[in-house]
Amino acid sequence: MPVRRYRQNPVLGPVSSHPWEAQAVFNGCPVQMGDGVHLLYRALAYPHPYSTHKEFIPASCIGIASSKDGVNFNGRRQFIVPEHEWEAGGCEDPRATYFEGRYFVFYTALAKYPPGPEDIRIGVALTRDFKKVEEKHLVTNFNSKAMALFPERIGGKIWALLTAHTDSPPSRICVASFNSPEEMWSESYWNEWHGSFEKHSLPLARNGEDLVEVGAPPIKTESGWLIFFSYIRGYFTQDKLFTVEAALLDPSDPAKVTGQSRYPLLVPEEYYERVGYVPNVVFPSGALRKKDRVHLYYGGADTVCCAATVDLDPLLDELLKRNEAGFARADANPVISPSLPWETNGTFNPGAVLMGGKVHLLYRAMTPDSTSVFGYARSGDGIHFNRSAEPVYQPRAEFEMKRQPGNSGCEDPRLTAIGDRVYVLYTAYEGTGVARVAMTWIRAEDLTAMKWEWAGPVLISPPEVYDKDACIFPEKVKDPRTGEERHLIIHRVANNMDYALVSSLEFDGRTWIDSNRWVVPRRGSWDSVKVGAAAPPIKTGRGWILLYHGVDERSVYRVGALLLSLENPLEVLARTRQPVFEPEEAYEKLGVVNNVVFPCGAVEMKGKVFMYYGAGDRVIGVATLETERLLRLFHS
Repeated sequence: MPVRRYRQNPVLGPVSSHPWEAQAVFNGCPVQMGDGVHLLYRALAYPHPYSTHKEFIPASCIGIASSKDGVNFNGRRQFIVPEHEWEAGGCEDPRATYFEGRYFVFYTALAKYPPGPEDIRIGVALTRDFKKVEEKHLVTNFNSKAMALFPERIGGKIWALLTAHTDSPPSRICVASFNSPEEMWSESYWNEWHGSFEKHSLPLARNGEDLVEVGAPPIKTESGWLIFFSYIRGYFTQDKLFTVEAALLDPSDPAKVTGQSRYPLLVPEEYYERVGYVPNVVFPSGALRKKDRVHLYYGGADTVCCAATVDLDPLLDELLKRNEAGFARADANPVISPSLPWETNGTFNPGAVLMGGKVHLLYRAMTPDSTSVFGYARSGDGIHFNRSAEPVYQPRAEFEMKRQPGNSGCEDPRLTAIGDRVYVLYTAYEGTGVARVAMTWIRAEDLTAMKWEWAGPVLISPPEVYDKDACIFPEKVKDPRTGEERHLIIHRVANNMDYALVSSLEFDGRTWIDSNRWVVPRRGSWDSVKVGAAAPPIKTGRGWILLYHGVDERSVYRVGALLLSLENPLEVLARTRQPVFEPEEAYEKLGVVNNVVFPCGAVEMKGKVFMYYGAGDRVIGVATLETERLLRLFHS
């Protein structure tokens, strides 16, 4: 699902000549008014260290700016400032909704500064034209913030979202309904509501370590009420992460969640999101729907106002799980399992190449003493395989011969056909040092004839560098620095996908591929810890498809995909936000290593991508997906 940050980001930043907004301006909420947009935002002044409480100039107020295009704002001024005792410590984070002839601007009201939990409550300001505030009210009488009004009555009632107990967690996103606007600031109403506020909460947090907070005011869609909210992962840890997620609420009953995102729409990635008054924060605060696209406004690092566009239909498909069909497993799975004496400890992680109308696999097999060797299998339909009775490739060089009991040998082959050769990159490990990338090759005619005349293996990655998951690009690419045509090798150093450009594939065992950082894990997502190339890429008319594996904090291995430019494959055009394949079957979730799907090979046949993967480090499966449908996943 494309989420595109505005190229003009940040759209609003602090202005040193305005003392009231000199330190930060963030968490902006847009309001469409005629042909223009008003942006209400939290403005942060520099602290006033010598003032007494009565003379205190609060750090936060709410500013307003105007724009014709929602990007270029001017006419900045203060709009909501502290006037009452219940907001003497500052006014923060506005959320504005036009409702029955007036604009309701809810905001966080601080009774004092610095506040305790009991001093953080919700206020509301009413206006008809944003020229002046006509009314102000204290809304809640308990720790709460981030209230947002639905733009119309539902079932005859007024509805709102709010976050209860954000500062005495765990916080809860809750719903409240009212018979009249005046009931929204009725103390008796809130006394009754708060007595059982848990029953009004929406089940959006996935575990007890995460917190949620209301983001943008709800948007009406054909599928229900769309809300963007702040999902704070690991709130009680030192590594907490502010992300943006979305959910759908029932159109006639907003207390029912009908869909929720599984992974963040936005995480802090850009400099203005990672560096600021509070680092590593993206916080959704407002949104406008324009036809089939939503313009989402958010705070970056509690310092600037930013915006992004979200394509509505793919988002709704995701929330309603209408686009979950990715790779489909073959009914025959697992297609290869340990059955021969030399593979009793596992058959997994197969590399694949398509030649002569047949799929040829080299797969990793583990002998009883945990030595990795390669078996061979071939298939005419890509699913049913005939296998070799003996290993076709075994450790031969000193760098892959076992030095002590334990795992060693030749692991995880990736096959690339170039000219009359089939190159094999694999992980070589002798049991004591670090895993390194090794290369061998065989003539294509020998492979199809099952004549195992292999070239001598050679290490191509440097000593003392943990390096694996390597493959060779099927075609030469232009070196962006020199314009020279070179071979592209993708490999994994530590937890990242790197690349190397080499003029020749004739390695001498004394020169090494270099490492250029390329694709990295995404914090807060399914590929948050480690990423590595799965198989050499497949060429399509719209770009190269490169499957890759991703690992999260719970050590679950899933599969995603990159779309690379045809002209410059180092340019990543798109990356699937959700996995295209993940452990679901028992043979994937339970094995030598649990929760693993790990492809090393993929081929295209008859308009489908056949993906060959190790499951649970024990058996081999195959899954297929139409190439056109795989390409569409980059837009969902």
